[in-house]
Amino acid sequence: MGNKPMYRQIADALREKISAGELKPGDALPTESILQETYGVSRVTVRQALKRLTDEQIVESIQGSGSYVKEARVNYDIYQLTGFYEKLADRNVDTHSDVKIFEAIKADARLAEKLQLKVGDNVWHVKRVRFIKQKPVNLEETWMPLAMFVDLTWEVMEKSKYHYIEQTKKMVIDRSEQELVPVMPSAEAIDALALEPAKPVLEKVSRGFLKDGRVFEYSRNVFNSDDYKFTLVARRRQ
Repeated sequence: MGNKPMYRQIADALREKISAGELKPGDALPTESILQETYGVSRVTVRQALKRLTDEQIVESIQGSGSYVKEARVNYDIYQLTGFYEKLADRNVDTHSDVKIFEAIKADARLAEKLQLKVGDNVWHVKRVRFIKQKPVNLEETWMPLAMFVDLTWEVMEKSKYHYIEQTKKMVIDRSEQELVPVMPSAEAIDALALEPAKPVLEKVSRGFLKDGRVFEYSRNVFNSDDYKFTLVARRRQ
């Protein structure tokens, strides 16, 4: 091992800690300064080691935050209508939502058509970033009929929208009609999710329907494809 370059020795040592469970998915790695001091090397050498682990998809770097043991991708089952928190319930990880915009606006012709409203009707407009631990993984923009949810609050949107609709409003959610397409990230998405500008992302456009046929939301979600995998079961027609 002594003949290996120091950056490879550092990478091997960190990899062993991860394999042994000393560092778990989502855990922060020691800072560059601590690694420099621990191994008596330059910052360049430490960054080479971290890049090696990043290239191996073992570690990921979050801009302005540090390096973390990479989490497994979130499985997004297209046939299961579940919210963000429900999809992560089995992982027992910290999640939260950072609400960027919470406002009431007037529906233009396009929004009115999507939400089955009249032009000029009041609509909630909410934009939030969803986090797994410290990592932003999803940028969501949602429009909801204000008359249907007059008591909607900023605090509700920091948590689970579906829990509020089903448990507080006692409404029955029936289905979501979704369209999933790869797109180049906008400047806003790049900033919110710390994305690579040249790498495509997945955008999901959806409308949610209640059991009585009313549209309760129109949403746009941008996902970092490194954090999600989308699955479905296709059956051959008999």
